[in-house]
Formats: sequence, C-alpha cells, structure tokens
Amino acid sequence: MFVVLWLGKKGVIEDKDMKATIEKEPQNIVKINIEIPAQDAVDAYNKACKRLAQYVNIPGFRKGKAPRNVVEQNIGEDRIKHEALESELPKIMSQVIEENNLNVATQPYVESYEFKIGEDLKIVAKAELMPEITLGDYKSLTLEVAGLKQEENAVDEQLEKLRKQAASYELVVDRKSEKDDVIVFDFEGFVDGKKIEHGDAKNYSMDLANSGFIPGFADQLVDRPLNEEFEINVTFPENYHQKELAGKPAVFKCKINEIKTRKLPELNDEFAQKAGPFKTLDELKADIQKYLDNQKSNADRAASEKALMDKIIETTKLDVQEPMIQREADILLEEYKQRLKMQGFTWEQALESHGYDEIMKELKEDALYRIKSSMIINKIAEQEKVKVEPADFTAKLSSMAQIYNMDPKTMLKEMGSNPQMLNQISQQVLTEKVVEFLLANNTIKFV
Repeated sequence: MFVVLWLGKKGVIEDKDMKATIEKEPQNIVKINIEIPAQDAVDAYNKACKRLAQYVNIPGFRKGKAPRNVVEQNIGEDRIKHEALESELPKIMSQVIEENNLNVATQPYVESYEFKIGEDLKIVAKAELMPEITLGDYKSLTLEVAGLKQEENAVDEQLEKLRKQAASYELVVDRKSEKDDVIVFDFEGFVDGKKIEHGDAKNYSMDLANSGFIPGFADQLVDRPLNEEFEINVTFPENYHQKELAGKPAVFKCKINEIKTRKLPELNDEFAQKAGPFKTLDELKADIQKYLDNQKSNADRAASEKALMDKIIETTKLDVQEPMIQREADILLEEYKQRLKMQGFTWEQALESHGYDEIMKELKEDALYRIKSSMIINKIAEQEKVKVEPADFTAKLSSMAQIYNMDPKTMLKEMGSNPQMLNQISQQVLTEKVVEFLLANNTIKFV
C-alpha cells in the first residue's frame, strides 16, 4: 500500500491524457479510479529505471550506464514500478484533488494498481474527505452568560491569604491542638487490619485548616494533646484513585509531635512593602483590585467565547465521521498522558482509577468539540473573508518571543525550518481574529 507523499516532484505524465473518476463511499471516503496512458506509464518507468541505476553497482558497467534489461535483472521490475509510482503519484493526486475540488482530511493512499508494460496504468486510490458543513446563525445573537462573581470582600480575602503566606509559627506546649494550628505528627493507616501501602509517615506537617486529606481526617486531629497515641477512623471516598481503597473504612494510628500556632503580621504599610514594590497598604490593595478585575475580565471573556461556540455548534449542520474523531482523540490521549506525567501520575494509575473506556469516552467528546470548533472557525473565516495578514503574524511572533524571552527574528528563523509550527501559529492567529469578529458581532449579557 502506497501513502501519497506531497513531495512536489515534477512528473512526466501529461494532464490531458489522464482519466480519473470519483466514487463516493460511506464515512466520507472517496474512491479514485485513475488511468494513465501506456506510453506515459512507460516513460515514467524508464525514468525510474535510470534514477535507480545511479545507485546500484552492476558488474561491468559504470553507475547509471547499464541498459534497462540489465538494471531490471539486478533490481527487479517491481522495485522500478514502485519508484515510478512514488515519483508520479504526488502530481497525479494533486491534479485529481484540484480538478475535482476534493477537500481531503487525510493524505490519499493507493489501494491497488495494475502496472503492465505496454498497457494503461490503472490506479485505485482512496481518500477521506472533510465533512460538509452548513453554518447556523453566528451573527446578531444575544446570549446570557454567567459572569464571574466578584465578592465585595474579595480584596480583604486576598490580603488575608497574603498574611497567611507571610505568617510565622510558634511552638505550643501548654494546650491541645486547635483547628487553625499546624501540627507535625506520625501516622500509620490500616484497612481490614492490613497496613496501607504508602499509608504512613513520620513527622508529617499538616495545616489542619487546609489539609487536603481524606474527609474527616484533619477534624479528628483537633483537640489532641502532644505525644499521646490515638486512633482515628475514616472512610475513603467512593471515587478514590486507588480502587482497592475506594469506599473502604480505615483506621489510622497517630501521635502528635509538635503543635504550632500561626502568627499573622499586621496589615500596615510595612507589610505592603514586604509583599512587593509598594510603599503603602493602599497601593497593595489597588494592585490586588487590578488583579481581580483582570481575572474577572479573562474569565468573562472565556465564558463568552465558550457560550458563543456552543450556540453556533448547536445550530450548525456538521456530521463528523468516526475515523476523524478517533485520530483527534489519539492526539488528546498523548496530551493527557503528558499531563499525568507532569502531575506525578502514571498511565497505569489512570487506567486503574477511571478505566480505559471512560477515559476514551471523555477524550472523544473533547475531540468532537475541537473538530467542530476548528471547522466552524475556518468556515466563518472563509465566509467573512477573515485572513491572516503579515502584520498579524509578526505581532503574534513578537508576543511569543516576549513570553520565551527571545528575539523575534531569531524565533522566526528557528521556526522557518518547521512548516508545521508556522501553520499552527497561523491557525492560532486566524482563530483569534474570528473570535474577535464573533464577540464584536454578537451581544453578551452577563447574569
């Protein structure tokens, strides 16, 4: 089976002599029947024979000088035919695709061929087409979107977080633990009388107000004295990532070694100066408010973009074939595995926790959404004549260069050797321009 490589080689086959018929098959597949005149096929065969002869050592002949029959004896007709097809197929397929306006989703491949010297060359190829798309309404829409709610005391809450981050801790020896303390303790867990693997630790530090442990675990460490051994009883959540522990009751043997109380700094100008480049507490509060406003603006914009795309997808006629969804899901799967690795988890742990079918179901749903969103963006760009101008591309590169602390010219030079990366950046710019168009031509009401 040949995969067509878009090499752009110049072929010997005359356009006017080639015949091609297109047959539609299920799943957006087209069958392409191609006939090449016998003389053109022989010309392609002879050229392939000469090319191969340049790289083959044949006794009694200099490279490239052996006659065709000798080359055939040493290389074989099948290999020469294969070389001829590899050379000519890019031009042939490009011509067929262009003349028949085929919007291919994948590179065409040769299913079969009949290549007999002196007879017309017959090729049967197949290609998967992009699904047809009929856009629904995408302008003059009015949508209600849940905006990010900013609490009245949001600035005070952020200040309190900063105070806790800057807190100091003092050892306590004359009282029991309290809910806002930080403790250092030993623990050892058991389920069904058996020790839990990796379920123990010595001198483990825990903020009782923000533990992140099993529900009820930290609560039972409150009102406990120093150096006293005791047991607490908890139940692992039903959706716990280790299936052998999910939903199981557990006993933990504990002993508190240290109790620390948190001492928060006073909110004053001195605190602001230590928190950042601020002279007064009011300057710090203004900076926090600016951060919160940006956070709300970004969240509201993201919600608006999502609501618009959801609505357009809902009213757009677009049936995506399963092979396309599976390919996109496979890409998402690799991204998912990379995220797991970065978070310190393994693929095996994810399978044990969620199961392959559940993971793939979610990935396929995400894949379908990504495909539809991308196709809708491109279709709107086509209809509204939204294009990526050189200035748009330059601005995007400058922005990226700033993020990666690189010179824009250096970045462009490095990317010049990676056409795929350049195409991705161009698509990002196009998407951003279409999104701006959608936001400008629709009404969003925040509720």
